[in-house]
Amino acid sequence: MKSKMNDKSADPSRPNIIIILADDLGFSDVGCFGSEIETPNIDSLASDGGIRFTQMYNCARCCPSRASLLTGVYPHQAGIGHMVYDAGVGPAYQGFLRRDVATVAEMLKRECPGAEENADDFDKDGRKSAKRGGGYATFMAGKWHVGSEYPPDASHEWVQNTMGDETHPTPTQRGFDKFYGTLGGGGSYYQPPSLVRDDEVVKEVMPEGF
Repeated sequence: MKSKMNDKSADPSRPNIIIILADDLGFSDVGCFGSEIETPNIDSLASDGGIRFTQMYNCARCCPSRASLLTGVYPHQAGIGHMVYDAGVGPAYQGFLRRDVATVAEMLKRECPGAEENADDFDKDGRKSAKRGGGYATFMAGKWHVGSEYPPDASHEWVQNTMGDETHPTPTQRGFDKFYGTLGGGGSYYQPPSLVRDDEVVKEVMPEGF
C-alpha cells in the first residue's frame, strides 16, 4: 500500500482504501489503542494516512456489524437485524443484504441498484463525474456472512447451486470485482464447504493426507 501511496503517478483524489473487520477483537487489543501486544503493521495503518475512530460501536454480533460496515446504515435497514436466517417478520430480519441498500463497494464503483448513466454523469472531458462514484477496483477476502445461511455441513454442490440466488447474494453481486473467502458464518476452518473464489466453490483446500 505504501508504494502506491507514494507513487507520483497515483491520483491523489483516489487514495487506496483498506477496511479490516476482525471478529472478537477488543478495543484495546491492538497497539495503537494501548495494547500490551505488539501489532506494528496494524499500528502503521493508523499512523500512515489512516484513521483511528474515537467512537466506534459494533452491533453485538458479526453479521449485523458486517451489514452496517458494508452499507453505512443500521443493520435492520440493511436487512440483517439479527442473524442470517429469515425470521419471518419483514425485510428488517430477512437475513441477507437488501437490494435497495447499496454497499460501499457498489458506491465506490457506482454500481448501485437502479443507477443509470446519463449525460450529467460525465464531465466535459467525458470522464465520470464525482456523483457517479470513484471508478474503483474492489476486492474482498475473508468471511462474507451477509447472504443468508450456509449450513456448516452443506455439500459443495449445495453451496454452488444455492449461492447467488435471490436470498443468497454474493460479494461479486454486490460490487466486489474479486472475492476469496467463506460465504457462511462458521464451520470447519480446515475444509470449509462455503469457501469460494469469485463464483466458484473451492472444493480441495488441503492436500490429501494433510
